[in-house]
Amino acid sequence: MRLVQFELSHGERRVGVVEDGRVREVQSLRTVRELALAAIEASVDLRQQVQSLGLGASHDYAQLLAELRVLVPLDHPDPAHMLVSGTGLTHLGSAAARDKMHQQAGDDSALTDTMRIFKWGVEGGKPAAGQAGVQPEWFYKGDGSIVVRPGQAFAVPPFAEDAGEEPEIGGLYVIGQDGKPYRLGYAVGNEFSDHVMERKNYLYLAHSKLRNCSYGPELRVGELPRHLAGTSRIVRDGEVLWQNEFLSGEANMCHSLENLEYHHFKYAQFLRPGDVHIHFFGTATLSFADGIRTRPGDVFEISQAEFGAPLINGIRAVDAVFAPGAVGTL
Repeated sequence: MRLVQFELSHGERRVGVVEDGRVREVQSLRTVRELALAAIEASVDLRQQVQSLGLGASHDYAQLLAELRVLVPLDHPDPAHMLVSGTGLTHLGSAAARDKMHQQAGDDSALTDTMRIFKWGVEGGKPAAGQAGVQPEWFYKGDGSIVVRPGQAFAVPPFAEDAGEEPEIGGLYVIGQDGKPYRLGYAVGNEFSDHVMERKNYLYLAHSKLRNCSYGPELRVGELPRHLAGTSRIVRDGEVLWQNEFLSGEANMCHSLENLEYHHFKYAQFLRPGDVHIHFFGTATLSFADGIRTRPGDVFEISQAEFGAPLINGIRAVDAVFAPGAVGTL
């Protein structure tokens, strides 16, 4: 089952199930978060909760996408109660892409640390079930305010030195009233980062991640296939500028999903009832590693057949929101 969130023509929200090019409304509830919390309360899974509520009106999926009325498949009414984060160096081949990026800058110390943490993941990232393995690289992207709906453009601030795609699979979670995280499923994502800034010094990774992102348009309910092969593409002026395959799923990773989830949710501050978490699992495929530099007007297309419609986002330059010395004094 694949779920979407969308808006009617007058802006009212709905939850829908994608079926053969159509979207059928889920009765009664208006958000996937509400659907998940109701399922937790009823001690059933999402499929069962949808079945109990029933399906209603049908909509043309392609039209909803074209009119930018499809939202990300999980969010929170208060963006401050939504945490977007991720892990890096989790995929077989991800260290090579990172090293290639840093080698271009001659940063040998970053290369050494990259290979060290990748090696730790290969050796201890897939522990036995119920046990903790080595912790991965972890980063914070922002709260819900940095999320861009499918079809809309990512904002590139004046201080940005790059605007690069990162095709990834993300886990979508809600914290139940019992303080336990519940995984709703997975979505294709574009984690979107500033690779020039990161390349200068790996300690700038934290800065490079504070950018927009998107995921969806569909939430895939159920377990993640062990092997996933998708396509990441950049289109400029109607022509394909760059294209490559990206792999995901545990068969292509040096960490298990269980291990990545444990090392995120082991922190008590991430277990606040009602909160939403979007956690990106990493990638091994970057156009930047192939020397591509994007510019406003370019379009990212990330497709993965098992996740339905592709995720499409553009790039747009925006004005600064803050200036040096502009902090007020009380």
